[in-house]
Amino acid sequence: MIGVNKVILIGNLGKDPEVRTLESGVKVANFSLATTESYKNKNGDKVDSTEWHSIVLWRGLAEIADNYLKKGNQIYLEGRIRTRSWEDKDGNKRYTTEILGDNMTMLGGRRETEYQDKKEESTVEEAQESDAASDDLPF
Repeated sequence: MIGVNKVILIGNLGKDPEVRTLESGVKVANFSLATTESYKNKNGDKVDSTEWHSIVLWRGLAEIADNYLKKGNQIYLEGRIRTRSWEDKDGNKRYTTEILGDNMTMLGGRRETEYQDKKEESTVEEAQESDAASDDLPF
């Protein structure tokens, strides 16, 4: 029987991607992604539950992450689960589970960034105009 190892996540970056270039010239990006679900408990109170995922992107996706992703950005990610093991300096066997991203779409996008940039620009312009207007005052 053939198995399926498929993960689909929509979440927010917990930190800026850490991007390295290996000796072979291949880029790899690592970052954490938070997914949050909300539900009501037995008392009827809303409860948020956040799960943190370790994300690994290679090559072109790592390049995109390096150029465009920042802490707080929302993304859609498809990939697969991988668990690695290694021995630490004390000889203990350690494990980590990661999501290897195969496909990524940035959500929230340019419009939010452009709006924020325009809002900041207009605030700066208003401050400059206010300063210029105060120079014309006779007192």
